[in-house]
Amino acid sequence: MLFRRFYDENLAQASYMIACERTREAIIVDPNSDTAQYIRAAGADRVRIAHVTETHIHADFVSGARALADAAGAVLHLSGEGTGEWVYSDEALRRATALRDGSRIDVGRIRLRVAHTPGHTPEHLTFFVSDLERGENPVGALTGDFVFVGDVGRPDLLERAAGAKGSMDSSARALFKSVNAFRREPDFLQLWPGHGAGSACGKSLGSMPQSTLGYEKLFNWALAKSPKQDLSRKFSKTSRRLHATSR
Repeated sequence: MLFRRFYDENLAQASYMIACERTREAIIVDPNSDTAQYIRAAGADRVRIAHVTETHIHADFVSGARALADAAGAVLHLSGEGTGEWVYSDEALRRATALRDGSRIDVGRIRLRVAHTPGHTPEHLTFFVSDLERGENPVGALTGDFVFVGDVGRPDLLERAAGAKGSMDSSARALFKSVNAFRREPDFLQLWPGHGAGSACGKSLGSMPQSTLGYEKLFNWALAKSPKQDLSRKFSKTSRRLHATSR
């Protein structure tokens, strides 16, 4: 498996290229508007961009997913999950392959298993990556704005930035459920988040480019072992505090 991380210091935003070394097919996840960098990287690594996707609708930078898919002649995959106004339009989904919880994308001998992880946004997806040359168990997860190093995605931003009134509490509850399910994944799972320190999408993001689920269970407040009721209240209180301080 070929793995490459792209990082925009100005946006504190990460995107990824994962490729199969046998078939030379690649997928780009969460590309920003500088689509040329991915085409250059694919050329340098002698791979073909066959798939393009993103973890969620981005409000903090311009997505390059559609433009990159068109330029590379790749299949575009977008989330078909979520409810309410903050979802991909019917027009966008007509021009893409809709992903649901449990969907998969095969990139040669690399497999991405799709999990719906709402909370930061209602349509958010996480991609569990398996190198089938080594086994079906996932080696890592592309978590987007769901789980960061040291934090999780803020559930209040949809209400504050997009004007979705009344969504903060329901987003916090959805995030709690997503995190609780995610905790059941193996501790060895590597985590490749969509943002680093400096992004407004989390409160206290770490500067390390990646982590493991086991490490985050020790030091990430949202993944710490706490009674479910206490942790659920903490999610809601944290969401309200962030909302109040960011007005």
